[in-house]
Amino acid sequence: MAQQERALRTRRLIVEAAGAVFDEMGFAAATTNEIIDRSGVTRGALYFHFPSKEAIADAVVAAQDEALVPPERELRLQAAIDLTMSFGDRLRHDPVLRGAVRLAVEQASYRKPDASPYVSSHAVVLRLLREAEHHGELLPGVDPEEVTALIVGAFTGIQVLSQAINNRADLLGRVTVLWRYLLPGLAVPALLPRLNTAPEVRIAQ
Repeated sequence: MAQQERALRTRRLIVEAAGAVFDEMGFAAATTNEIIDRSGVTRGALYFHFPSKEAIADAVVAAQDEALVPPERELRLQAAIDLTMSFGDRLRHDPVLRGAVRLAVEQASYRKPDASPYVSSHAVVLRLLREAEHHGELLPGVDPEEVTALIVGAFTGIQVLSQAINNRADLLGRVTVLWRYLLPGLAVPALLPRLNTAPEVRIAQ
């Protein structure tokens, strides 16, 4: 058990270091030497867990699924709002998530031919919107598929712009503005006063 825990800890050290390296340098400029230096593990330990830089990048991208667990909310639209807030907040300080997002955005040098970089986020948001539709939260004629593509695309653009301007310091405020203008075209009017779009992270319940 102790050996297994040590192996898991070593793997996590590598993934965290790689996330920071990919975030700062991008996939093409990042090297396994830099990841080894940042993680403090031996070269043998790194290659025991990951046979290549591409495999390390795959693990970093996969780790973002941890940030895509929506909170339990009575209103599914509120769950979608809170998910974007919590994801945005983690983007400001989580090196693995930051690295995963940069890898997803920079598809020229790192590309998985068998997977879309946004498939996980698209699936989670789509599920929440379909549940919202089922519960009568959406206006008639709102297409969850179309709105999901809009939300994922808009959030991606917003976080890239926020990163370029002030290292995502204003990201939650920008997410608030996104929802403020989207919701009147999505939610039934009676729900609008109940939906909290303030730029803050709500604790999952």
